[in-house]
Amino acid sequence: MNTHFNKLIFLLLILLSGTSIKAQNNAFFILDMVHHNPGEPLTKSAFTDPSYLKKWGYNGQVINDFTFAHAAITFDRLNKNIFPEGSAERKWVENAARKVRENIRLAHASGIKVYYFTDIIVLPKKLVELYKDEITDKDGKISFERPKTVEIHRLMLNELFDTFPDLDGLVIRTGETYLNNVPYHTGNGPITNGPQSHVRLLELLREEVCEKRNKMIFYRTWSFGGMHEQPDYYLKVTNQIEPHRNLVFAIKHTKGDYQRTFDFNPTLTLGKHPQIVEVQCQREYEGKGAYPDYVMNGVIEGFEEYSANKPQPGFKSLQDIKNSPNFRGVWSWSRGGGWVGPYISNEFWCRLNANVISKWALNTRRSEEEVFNLVMTDMGIKGISRKRFRELALLSAKAVIRGHSSVKLPFQTSWTWWMRDEFLSGSDPNPNPKQFSSEGLLYKAFTQYYKDGVLDAAVQEKFEAVELWKKIEKLSRKVRMTNKEDQEYVQVSSKYGLLLHQIIAEGWKVMALGFEGDKIGKYDIKDMHEAIFNYDKYWGQYEDFKKANPSAASLYKAFSFEYVSPAYHGEKGMGASVNYYRNKISGRR
Repeated sequence: MNTHFNKLIFLLLILLSGTSIKAQNNAFFILDMVHHNPGEPLTKSAFTDPSYLKKWGYNGQVINDFTFAHAAITFDRLNKNIFPEGSAERKWVENAARKVRENIRLAHASGIKVYYFTDIIVLPKKLVELYKDEITDKDGKISFERPKTVEIHRLMLNELFDTFPDLDGLVIRTGETYLNNVPYHTGNGPITNGPQSHVRLLELLREEVCEKRNKMIFYRTWSFGGMHEQPDYYLKVTNQIEPHRNLVFAIKHTKGDYQRTFDFNPTLTLGKHPQIVEVQCQREYEGKGAYPDYVMNGVIEGFEEYSANKPQPGFKSLQDIKNSPNFRGVWSWSRGGGWVGPYISNEFWCRLNANVISKWALNTRRSEEEVFNLVMTDMGIKGISRKRFRELALLSAKAVIRGHSSVKLPFQTSWTWWMRDEFLSGSDPNPNPKQFSSEGLLYKAFTQYYKDGVLDAAVQEKFEAVELWKKIEKLSRKVRMTNKEDQEYVQVSSKYGLLLHQIIAEGWKVMALGFEGDKIGKYDIKDMHEAIFNYDKYWGQYEDFKKANPSAASLYKAFSFEYVSPAYHGEKGMGASVNYYRNKISGRR
């Protein structure tokens, strides 16, 4: 019997040894990033402090202030006239380099690694001017199809790691190019020849960074053209790249941007390369922490809509993919994404999402609920308040999707953009397509719903969201916490969420009734007047609430989003649409 027992112990030790060896060979990453608003003052956040990240179990920090590390080098080896000695441009680069070094020092002093977010292509304006004939295409854009462009990037990577030898690696983005914070640089996207553009760039990065420098490359699949969400495209690229221990692909958990109703990303687990999963904690389409929005139950276990109006084929959560050999960790965006506001002064809801996902990543054998309970303990939530807070958090996910999109009706992916950042779009059918306007999307949704005979049901779901927000607001007043500022903010943000969604429900009702009236030539005057009255009333309460509660986030605006800084909106939006129908029925009873 003892011999049998000893054999069992021996086998167990072998298994544990194998697990340990696998863990050593397959690094697991728990990264965080504060995504500062491009062109604005840097976000004030506890998550910019690497010692705070270390405390919560993170082992890496992604720096994303859009003053890129590769914008903080002189290119002297290429041409000393790019940033001449004594010039204002040179001084800016030197100051940026000091900032990069300090960020690296702070991260390493806290015991975590640091990776710089890197937009490709971003090059000095003077460099592009000097080498334009050798690096641009017929349209004047910098092109990776030109050998000189590749040569310059090879030189750039070498100078980058010679200048910052302690930098642990880079995070590469090719889908968008933000130049707001680099006044002496210019650039554009490098993907001009489909999958082969990705392959060309990846081969360069693998050779110069992973092999020669033994540094990490996290290659974001976020791009345009299919790399991020089409399995065939993803595999066409990655199958051409030889795996390397220092090359990891970073993929959002959603098939597209961080939106509810979007499928779980079908490229996760595919191919032969390690992957980390990107998760947003301050959801730019869901209030940015202005009101309760707990999403990690959905991220880890699967969102409600995946079993409702959006049945999810294949994998639907991190729990489903956690045992894949390609799954190597998570990357939380604790703060940021999108543009402008709402602006928050308390990170509570961002912190809840970030702390749950980091704690889960530390031990993926635990369920989301187990991790949530641990985080509640850390937050000083005790006794009956634990049950109340758990209910509040789960209700917030239900309330948000009903207020923003739907769990009952089809909701096309493009429609979700009607509400983003601090803006509420209207039902005007004529957007400005040159400015990426969010106007016109509700008109498309209303048109489809009217055709299907479910427009009234779509509006009713917005009022169902309001009823959930009433429950949330009531629960918030019964939750007790050790940190009284957080306790107050839970109450304030819950009331904020209720008032905002009351505005949304009444605004949808006005616009839907007006839409129907436009179609049949007859308006429901009584119901429209009532909805307009309530819409005005809730806007007034919302504005008064902010004045009386300084800790509340900045307010939403009844405008549609337009990609034009610094306001990022035009004149159209929910306010303009409601006023259109206000004037339409003025004086009619």
